[in-house]
Amino acid sequence: MLDRVVLCIGTKKGLFVAEASKNRRRFDLRGPFGAGVAVYSALIDARGTPRIYASSCNPFFGMKVLVSTDLGKKFKETKSAPAFPKEDGRALANIWSLEVGDAKKELWCGVEPASLFRSTDGGNRWEMVSGISNHEHARQWHPGNGGLCMHTILRDGNRIHLGISTGGHYLSEDGGQTFNAANNGVGAGFTPNPYPEFGQCVHKIAGHPDAPGRLYMQNHGGWGEWDGPGGRRPDIGVLRSDDHGHTWRSIAKGLPSDFGFPIVVHPHDADTVYVVPLTGMTRTCPDGAPAVWRSENGGDSWQRLAKGFPKKDSYFTVLRDGLDVDELKSPALYMGTTTGQLWMGRDGGEEWECLFDALPPIHCVKVAVV
Repeated sequence: MLDRVVLCIGTKKGLFVAEASKNRRRFDLRGPFGAGVAVYSALIDARGTPRIYASSCNPFFGMKVLVSTDLGKKFKETKSAPAFPKEDGRALANIWSLEVGDAKKELWCGVEPASLFRSTDGGNRWEMVSGISNHEHARQWHPGNGGLCMHTILRDGNRIHLGISTGGHYLSEDGGQTFNAANNGVGAGFTPNPYPEFGQCVHKIAGHPDAPGRLYMQNHGGWGEWDGPGGRRPDIGVLRSDDHGHTWRSIAKGLPSDFGFPIVVHPHDADTVYVVPLTGMTRTCPDGAPAVWRSENGGDSWQRLAKGFPKKDSYFTVLRDGLDVDELKSPALYMGTTTGQLWMGRDGGEEWECLFDALPPIHCVKVAVV
């Protein structure tokens, strides 16, 4: 019986795990695990006996993947972490995404510099997916402010969608054998060509199993007021595709800013999507007043959700994996900030409360009901 809500909170100083009953009245916190080492990605694999995976990326002692089989009471290292072949010339700098595969112990992992790895044994052995890792575009991608990261892995049967900063959106329709850039309608504000074939700074991509052809994207927006080279490029930050990512269109109208990092979809409604708009130049809450914005019609209109947040003088950032939503009947959202607060928004974000207010800077938040 599914009766526990488990949160993984990846921070600059290790991984924390919080657990509550389904009423979510009280969350008990444990950790940090991998203390002192940055955690940029986590995964709660609820297939069978739940497993928690987390990256542990130490610039001095190397990259590791941590695993727990007791809901985060203790962790151990997997036998290996993704690594480039010696003759490749690239060195692993970070682990940005962990996702489940089809088989029971299959995992997919996106890393920096942007490449894809796959494990069939729960993370003990990894193989590089050459169709994207050695793509003809790969050596032409450039790092964004957060690095050259493969941060999004979305799987839908034989279709695999990847989000790369800065590389753009890449799509495989043959299970990962080959990939093509799929950025028709995805803009870039920092290149001479406003709509290049590839090289966009995609921040996050989200989808829903009930609408497999539809995808939502938070791209690097914030160019509506840009008066530098190339001129203004408004409404390129929040996008939607209805043809499996082959073409994209803006759904940013009505938002205070089209710049932001995370984007998530309601677990029971493919038309309901959430973003966290930020001021483009400072990457902080517009006017110092935090809010999550929700659309209940696939991006045609937006509503500001701010009950419980500070009304002024609050300037934080929410990173690309800093927002998630549980799958209970009345789902709650969970949002982590770079100033160390972990917020919960009950009833689909209608009312917010701060669960923890003094954690290290939060990189990622993942939730599951187990």
